[in-house]
Amino acid sequence: MAPANGTHYNVMEHPFISDLSDKNLEELQEKLGDLTKKLNFAYRMGNGPMIHQINMVMESYKSAYNKKMDELMKKQNIQAKVNIQKDK
Repeated sequence: MAPANGTHYNVMEHPFISDLSDKNLEELQEKLGDLTKKLNFAYRMGNGPMIHQINMVMESYKSAYNKKMDELMKKQNIQAKVNIQKDK
């Protein structure tokens, strides 16, 4: 998400994370939770390189999660458009 002042953050996905399209939403959420715990640990230890690596892995998983959510929303939107008439 871009800040209100119009600048953009340059977040990089991890280069060694392969295709995550085979993961479902629950698996992606679980992994993001696990990565968040690891990121908190890295911050407590002050390990800058680890923080950077975990952030890149998290960005890969967030991107896959957002893509799945977008697909789900599009599918639900289409279904909602089909059922617009009131039952009699």
